[in-house]
Amino acid sequence: MIDGRYLFRIGLCLLGVLTLGACASTPGPVIGPSVSQPRDDLGQAGYSVVRSDVYHLRPSDRISIIVFREPDFSLESVQIGVEGDVSLPMLGPVRAAGLTANDLEQDVTRRLASAGLIDPMVSVNIAEYASHLVTVEGAVTQPGVYPFQPGARLSSAIAQARGPTRTANTAQVAVFRETDDGVAVAKFDYMQMSEGSMLDPVLEPGDRVVMGTDGLSVFWQDFLRALPAFGIFANPSNF
Repeated sequence: MIDGRYLFRIGLCLLGVLTLGACASTPGPVIGPSVSQPRDDLGQAGYSVVRSDVYHLRPSDRISIIVFREPDFSLESVQIGVEGDVSLPMLGPVRAAGLTANDLEQDVTRRLASAGLIDPMVSVNIAEYASHLVTVEGAVTQPGVYPFQPGARLSSAIAQARGPTRTANTAQVAVFRETDDGVAVAKFDYMQMSEGSMLDPVLEPGDRVVMGTDGLSVFWQDFLRALPAFGIFANPSNF
C-alpha cells in the first residue's frame, strides 16, 4: 500500500513546481525591429513576413462581376470553381484563377466587346477570400479550420484557436505547407515570435498548424487528477 505521507510530500513538491510555473510570465518584447529573416535550419526557407501587394484570384474565392448598365450580364456573387473558371452570361466559362481582379476586368471587357456589346464597362471585386483557410490543431484551446484574410500571420491562426493550452510545448509549432515538391514542414517557436526574436510568417491558404504537447505538463496534470483517488489531503490520520 502506498504511504500517504510519501504521496503528501510528493503533492507538496508538485504544488511548488506548479506555483513556480504559474508565476512565470511570457517573454517581454525585444525593443526594435523584429526578426524577419527565416531560419533555414528550421525549414523556414520561403516563409516571409511581407504581404504581397498583388492578389491573384484562387479557386473557391467569391467575386462580383458588374457590367455597368447591363444587369443581364452582371453577377452580384459567383464562386470560382475548383478548375479556376467562372461561368458568365453569354460568355460561358472564363478563366479567373491566377488573374488579378484588374486582369479579369480587362479580359471580360474584351470578350464582351468581341461579342457585340458597345463600350462595356466592367468592375470586378472580391466578395470573400473563401480560399483562405488554415487548420489549427494539437495543444490549442479550440482546434479547427479557420478563415483568414490575406496577410494574416501564424500568430493570428493560433489566436483564432484561442491560444496554446497549459500542456502545450510552445517551442514546437509545426507548419505543414504544400509546395511544388509536396508537403514541407517548418518549425516555429511561439514565444520567440511573441517577443519578436523569430519571424511571424504570413499564412498561405491550406496551411496546417500543429501546436506540440509538453509531455511533462501532461504528466503533472494527470497526477493532479489522480490525487483524490489516493485520498490525499482528505484523511489527516495518514500523516
